[in-house]
Amino acid sequence: MFRFRTFLAPSTTVHAHCDLPCGVYDPEQARIEAESVYKIIEKMGANSDPTFTARAIGIKEQRADLAKHHLDVLWHDYFKPEHLGTFPNLHETFWNAAKAASKVKASTDLGDARKLLDLIDQIDAAWKATGGPEKTRIAHTATA
Repeated sequence: MFRFRTFLAPSTTVHAHCDLPCGVYDPEQARIEAESVYKIIEKMGANSDPTFTARAIGIKEQRADLAKHHLDVLWHDYFKPEHLGTFPNLHETFWNAAKAASKVKASTDLGDARKLLDLIDQIDAAWKATGGPEKTRIAHTATA
């Protein structure tokens, strides 16, 4: 029986932003990770300890990957063909942001980190202009 179950088991595990299409999207997730990258590069410049630098590089690379992941989710799951009418350079902006995330992963240049943040800001503006906050986020409620 064990061999039969093993035979029927999936050979590939697929992962997604959510196990269900949750519909929650926000460029802020990518921005927070990109800000972490920026701050880590700043701290690396102010510290000469090789152990600190090695740890910082590893963390910076993880955060850059997360920024790229969050951008990819927005690009592929939130933005639709109709958004290209309003933002005809949307694909190019995302392409450049993904490339910038890859570059900053391998870089210690604050200018590279700044470029990524600027591109995320452009994506954020498009997200807001297409109703992203209203369509994908739950409104904050005041508590008494």
